[in-house]
Amino acid sequence: MINVNQLSKKYGDNTVLQIENLDIPKGQTFGLVGNNGAGKTTFFNLLLDLIQPSSGEIINNGIPVAKSEDWKPFTSAFIDESFLIGYLTPEEYFYFIGELRGVSKVDINNFLQPFAELFNDEILGKKKYLRDLSKGNQKKVGIVAALIGNPEVVILDEPFANLDPTTQIRLKKLLKELVDQSNATILISSHDLGHITEVCERIVVLEKGDVIKDIQTSAATLNELESYFSL
Repeated sequence: MINVNQLSKKYGDNTVLQIENLDIPKGQTFGLVGNNGAGKTTFFNLLLDLIQPSSGEIINNGIPVAKSEDWKPFTSAFIDESFLIGYLTPEEYFYFIGELRGVSKVDINNFLQPFAELFNDEILGKKKYLRDLSKGNQKKVGIVAALIGNPEVVILDEPFANLDPTTQIRLKKLLKELVDQSNATILISSHDLGHITEVCERIVVLEKGDVIKDIQTSAATLNELESYFSL
């Protein structure tokens, strides 16, 4: 589904990402971990064509992302609050995203019903602008909006950050259900080793822009990751 070939990103003489080859098959839940500055967000920004690579390319379902926009209809993401439109209410934002993806207001309303537990009666019907919501509630809106329209590729950067423990548990359940109910390719970055190990079937460790480990998740994965980051 996603193929990375000879990819690099440099700022001046500083190389922040360098991945020779990386293949992510369709339907895989793929986790990306690493310390601050490892290159996780840079990789996602390249995957979404928000920045240009210094060399190499990323191909999404046969489409070079830097040369064509044909990948956009089946790809969605939530990286940070800049993806939101602050002067809209959550409902207005969901309808806006639905319109972009060809989903009617009626279907959006039906789509939102299963997320009532995640929203915890703090988001819908409150007549608040997105800019006035807490960081955690903004994140909930962004993640749910990224699932509108049954995308084939979903990219989430630090989805568990700024969420309370109850919401983190609900989000893990939501992501697992998404995997079970669809064949979407899901890419998640996180600093939380426990959460990402639970959700992802494969985890790649980045360090200073390089792939250090590529692990198929097992019962031993969390200990392996904790040992690595304890060095």
